[in-house]
Amino acid sequence: MKNGIKYGFSTLGCPEWEWDDALAAASDLGFDGVELRGVGRHIYLPAAPAFSEANIPKARAALARLGLTVPCLASGALLFDRSRESEARSEAETYIKLAARLGAKYVRALADRGPAAGAVDEDCVIGNLRHLLPIAAQRGVSILIESNGVYAKTARLRELCDEIASPDLGVVWDVHHPHRFFGESAETSYNNLRPYIRHVHVKDSVMDGGIVRYRLTGKGDVPIFAAIELLASGGYDGFVCLEWVRRWDNNLEEPGLVFPHFIQEVRGQIPS
Repeated sequence: MKNGIKYGFSTLGCPEWEWDDALAAASDLGFDGVELRGVGRHIYLPAAPAFSEANIPKARAALARLGLTVPCLASGALLFDRSRESEARSEAETYIKLAARLGAKYVRALADRGPAAGAVDEDCVIGNLRHLLPIAAQRGVSILIESNGVYAKTARLRELCDEIASPDLGVVWDVHHPHRFFGESAETSYNNLRPYIRHVHVKDSVMDGGIVRYRLTGKGDVPIFAAIELLASGGYDGFVCLEWVRRWDNNLEEPGLVFPHFIQEVRGQIPS
């Protein structure tokens, strides 16, 4: 069976790059698309000049010319914090509008700050989702919740999705967090989340003295290749995106090293 998985990287890994730099690298390295989590100095995408009303047609034309896709806009909307509910809804709605204009199918919102588990107001999460999902559906966009924080325990994330029961709600399966913080196997996470997986994040790491140390793909112990094999065997044809967290830790290796290493590894290990 042909493997229809597509590969991308998150701009979280290249905070020094502008939009044109990210597109050029994705095209040159053989990626299929770019997930947007900030561009250059703008972590809040709607403030980036590349995505102004006037420049959206240019952005879409560049994507089409290079044969690339923006699969997901990763917002910072915190759906679990009742004290910031208005702010979270406003940010999510703005990202939904931008996603529709860019042709992106998904907007990621956060049901916990994470990546390690904290405490969340789940009623607040559910209320925010019930408010936002119809707005997203009207624009042909779906909202994705990441396996992050308390929801890195994938059985709990599955329960949340079952409770909402909306075709416009899906999951970003972050393969790293369930493994690293709850000891889940790739099979356990995949089986719990399979009906809802719309987008996938991967990054590798090891534990060193109780501290997470990120590593190049294949140099840690996160079951990245096992996860991709499960996705491929299940007919998943969405994106697997490298989420290298250099924006949060500038000591991590530069994208010029990390991105080509990732695409070579995954395409070598999991042929199309």
